[in-house]
Amino acid sequence: MANTMPRAPVVSISHGGGPLPILGDKGHEQIVKSLRTRFPELLKLGTPEAPRAIVLVTAHWSERNPTISNAKKHRLLYDYYGFPPESYELKYDADGSPDIAKEVAEAMKGIGLKPVMDTERGWDHGVFVPMLLINPAANVPIVQVSVLASESPADHWKMGRALSALRDSNIAIIGSGFASFHNLRLMFSGITADPEFRERNEAWSKAVTDAVLEEHVEEREKKIKSWRDWPAAYEMHPRGGAEHFLPLIVCAGAAGEGSGLSYTDKYMGLDMHSYYWA
Repeated sequence: MANTMPRAPVVSISHGGGPLPILGDKGHEQIVKSLRTRFPELLKLGTPEAPRAIVLVTAHWSERNPTISNAKKHRLLYDYYGFPPESYELKYDADGSPDIAKEVAEAMKGIGLKPVMDTERGWDHGVFVPMLLINPAANVPIVQVSVLASESPADHWKMGRALSALRDSNIAIIGSGFASFHNLRLMFSGITADPEFRERNEAWSKAVTDAVLEEHVEEREKKIKSWRDWPAAYEMHPRGGAEHFLPLIVCAGAAGEGSGLSYTDKYMGLDMHSYYWA
C-alpha cells in the first residue's frame, strides 16, 4: 500500500532571548507574532495533516555525538539566569517519544553518525519557549536533539540528511536557534545601532539566504560547508560559539531538493531570518 501520509515540513526558527518571548518583552513582539501565527500554519497544527511528531534540534545543547532525548516525558531545563520567578514556573507538558527517538537514531546510524540516547536531560528553553507559542496545546510529541560541539558543518549537514527521510512519515523537523546574529558580547555592546554593523549583518544574511535556499542539494551543501568564509561570519557567530547557527545547517540538509522560503522579524533593529521548506 502506498504511503498516504503527508510529507512534513522543515522549519528553522529564531527563538529569541531566554524566556523573554513568553514574558511579553516589547523587543520580541515580531518574533512572538510569527511563532504564534506563522508556524502553526506551516506545521498544519489543528488539522488532519498535523505532524505525528516533531524532531527539534536545539542550539542550547552541544555534545560530542548527536544526542537524542528518548524518554516518554521530560522535565523542563530552565537554562537561563536572572529572570523573574514566573520564568522558572513555565510548564510544557507535551510527550516525548521513545519510538520516534529510535527512528532518529537509526536514520543517523545509517548515514555514518554515532547517535547517543539520553533519558535524563530536560527540554531546554530552545524547545519549550518557542513551543509554548507555536503549539500551546502541547499535543504533538517532541524529540529533542543536540547540536555537535565540533561545530562541523559536514556532520550537521549529515544529521539533516538523515532526518530528511523521517519527513515522509509526517515527522516535522524544527531547528531552534538564532542564525542571523548570535554574539552575546556584541549584542549587549550597542553595536546593533551602528549603520556599518547593520550593513555587515545584511551582507551576512544575504549570504546565508543565498546558500540555504539554493534549490539544488549538492550546490547548497557546497555553499554551506564554507559558511565560515561568508562576510562577517565570525562577527555574527564567534569562533567556538556557532551553536545558534548550527540548527539551520541541519534544516538545510533535511530540506532535500527544491527551494524554500524565508521571512524576517525585527529584533534589536536587525532582520532576523527564519526559513522553511514545505
